[in-house]
Amino acid sequence: MERVTGIGGVFFRAEDPSKLTAWYAEHLGVDPPPLSYETSPWWQQPGPTVFAAMPADSEHFGAAANSWSINFRVVDLDAMVRQLREAGIEVDVDTEEYPNGRFAGLRDPEGNGIQLWQPAGADLRGSP
Repeated sequence: MERVTGIGGVFFRAEDPSKLTAWYAEHLGVDPPPLSYETSPWWQQPGPTVFAAMPADSEHFGAAANSWSINFRVVDLDAMVRQLREAGIEVDVDTEEYPNGRFAGLRDPEGNGIQLWQPAGADLRGSP
């Protein structure tokens, strides 16, 4: 069977796309979409990706109006959390350490869920 090789883009509705794009660039380092085909978009490091459908009433998304969330891998969760908090962004760090790593959660300016994940265990070993 032919398989996809990864996620090539994440597209979502926003009340103020320019403002939200700038927020992701400033606080998480996600480069904005290129303005021409001569410029490459943001590149992510290779690593594990979870693609999961969740129940419609899942509390993972927060308000019922929010139908998506994104999980970003990070190298140093504590440093990222410190950086975000210094910028005045509320971040909740999960106190439990899981076999697959540590997690923290926050919301972007439009209320969309963001999870930060510092992988550990099997998720650091590379692709199968």
